[in-house]
Amino acid sequence: MTSVVTLGRGPLLLAGSGPELGEHRRRWGPLARFSATELVARCRALDLRGRGGAGFPLADKLGAVARGRGRPVVVVNLSEGEPASHKDVTLARTSPHLLLDGAVATARAVGARQVHLVTGPQGVAELEQAVGQREERLRFTFHRAADLFVAGQSAAVLELVAGRPNLPVTTWQPSAHSGLRGRPTLLSNAETFAVAGVLATAGPEAVLRHGTPLEPGTTLLSLDGDGPPATRQVVEVAHGTRWGAVLPPSRLDAPVLLGGYHGTWAPAGALHDLPVSRRALAGAGLTLGAGVVLPSDGRCAVRRTAELLDYLASQSARRSGPCLNGLPALASAFREVVDGRPRLDEVRRLAGRVDGRGACAHPDGTARLVRSLLVACPDAVDGHVEGRCCR
Repeated sequence: MTSVVTLGRGPLLLAGSGPELGEHRRRWGPLARFSATELVARCRALDLRGRGGAGFPLADKLGAVARGRGRPVVVVNLSEGEPASHKDVTLARTSPHLLLDGAVATARAVGARQVHLVTGPQGVAELEQAVGQREERLRFTFHRAADLFVAGQSAAVLELVAGRPNLPVTTWQPSAHSGLRGRPTLLSNAETFAVAGVLATAGPEAVLRHGTPLEPGTTLLSLDGDGPPATRQVVEVAHGTRWGAVLPPSRLDAPVLLGGYHGTWAPAGALHDLPVSRRALAGAGLTLGAGVVLPSDGRCAVRRTAELLDYLASQSARRSGPCLNGLPALASAFREVVDGRPRLDEVRRLAGRVDGRGACAHPDGTARLVRSLLVACPDAVDGHVEGRCCR
């Protein structure tokens, strides 16, 4: 899919200094050196969590990598296999040195000598230009991920870097303990490294100027990321910002898919009273995931989900029964519901059969999408089962 998107602007990460290192240093200041202990403390004080979807504390990853056996490696994941996500490539185009600062600061802290940068299939010219200006004694290596939904999963990224097919595999230990070729590996997405870059240059005060005491800083959101290119946007908002400041009320009056194709449907109107906050959304049974926001805008959420299920079933690694057989069966049964056949019990059964049984998280996320729709839009689902026409 073409990744044309309105180039984002924002108050912190997307403030932008471009690919020129001199301009970047004038804006952000010199890059400080930290020990692993010092950087872990800074990340923990801000409760800095990964922005790739799982939200794992970066301090815990850093600490585990620093304590690991063998020479660590750093992997920056900006592959964004999901077609609706554009935040990391936008960040890499707008502020490439900021994410490189984060990669360099963490590599120095844990003793890594090599940084792998994993982009989407098209690459990012601004990031390649920025790397050419860096003078640190680190080896930067670029990799281009496949144009596949599951290509951005952490295990698939490590397979790509290791020279194998860019597909997820079953893993038995976290990559921080045993990642690339069994070495302790600090793998996170570009936005996470960019926040670390702010900590290592301007300092934590720059982050604390935004957000809330419990969730300082900002987050990047991809809006309408799979719509027509002219409508796609990446925005940066402070944690705690009301959703009404992100989307107009008319769009919040309809169901909104949060967190992308593996995300959760927010019922119509539910976001009016909620802030952009991972904590608050989790309390409402929702997830922000990697920051993909897809308003339904009057389109039927049931039909939309059926389209996504067809897509997700076609994007599996085909390495486990749930991916090979379960997801196509789930998509087929859901299509029957859309067409007015009483197959809801079969949809629920199949969602339960694939959940937690795949070689990767792809079946789990697909089951989560289906279940959230059944909870968020019961009237629309019933309308289809009863054969009533919808939009």
